Amino acid sequence: MMFLQILFTFSFLFSSSNALDFCVGDLNTPQGPAGYSCKNPEAVIVDDFIFSGLHVAGNTSNLTNSVATPVFSTQFPGFNGLGISLARLDMAIGGWVPMHTHPGASELFVVMQGTIRAGFISSTNKVYIKTLEEGDVMVFPQDLMHFQFNVGKSPALAFASFSKASTDIYIMDNAWFANDLPVDILQKTTFLDPDQIKKLKGVFGGTY
Repeated sequence: MMFLQILFTFSFLFSSSNALDFCVGDLNTPQGPAGYSCKNPEAVIVDDFIFSGLHVAGNTSNLTNSVATPVFSTQFPGFNGLGISLARLDMAIGGWVPMHTHPGASELFVVMQGTIRAGFISSTNKVYIKTLEEGDVMVFPQDLMHFQFNVGKSPALAFASFSKASTDIYIMDNAWFANDLPVDILQKTTFLDPDQIKKLKGVFGGTY
């Protein structure tokens, strides 16, 4: 009985008075695997929980004719420790997001305007693909390769929510062609012609 009373007491202490409602990120501290250190609660203000700027379209003048505007814990300290984040995706006509993944994070993708063809590949190599219209929502499960294309006749806009307060994006094309990985290795692992590999390295800024 005494043991149960002690257990109940510790459970109460850790679930109430010692619990933190939030952990607003202190951007002056290093970011570790668990995020930023918590800002002193006495210094937290309402603006720490507000982000403005997602009404501004991103510049799509680039190779893919698309751009993502991230709202991670670095841009929005209120996200720190909550396991969520957000991004705005602008896609010009014909724009696309190459095959990529977000390690450790699932993605909820909401089309706000335009027509976007999107899909992902499962670990058994099954392809799930769909043309999405305004108001449609698609989920990309954690760690799976996925992509988006603007297949409409006007610019497209979407918002993506992630299950991490800050997430990386690993683009397959960059992993292959935006570095100094030797051509002979890429030839054997991708079955591409060496001249094509050199051309793609030139496009993505890699060397050989």
